[in-house]
Amino acid sequence: MDKILEQALLYDFYGELLTAHQKEIYEQFVLDDLSLGEIAADAGISRQGVHDIVKRCAKSLEEYERKLHLVEKFLAVKEQVSRIDGVLKEWEEKKEDPEEIIQRIRKLSATIIEEL
Repeated sequence: MDKILEQALLYDFYGELLTAHQKEIYEQFVLDDLSLGEIAADAGISRQGVHDIVKRCAKSLEEYERKLHLVEKFLAVKEQVSRIDGVLKEWEEKKEDPEEIIQRIRKLSATIIEEL
């Protein structure tokens, strides 16, 4: 997964666990794509200070994911839902036996429930 996308997902799930100051700096760096210098000038701190905050935030978010696995579960469920959609598209195109489709969807939904 792209590092920026990964960091954005981690922030979406765990960003509220950061302080307001950390959130502001991290959002500007990761989501707004501002440079360390731009953020430092805006926040009134050094580039090194911004760098340290961003690194600490990234490490904290990764640690939360390591313990809670919310992003991992979200991506797994998203994949299973995509598979359900694929099964339904196949059925629309081929008009397979409805019982077979129902069984396949039930199997995929059971997998989703296990992930949760």
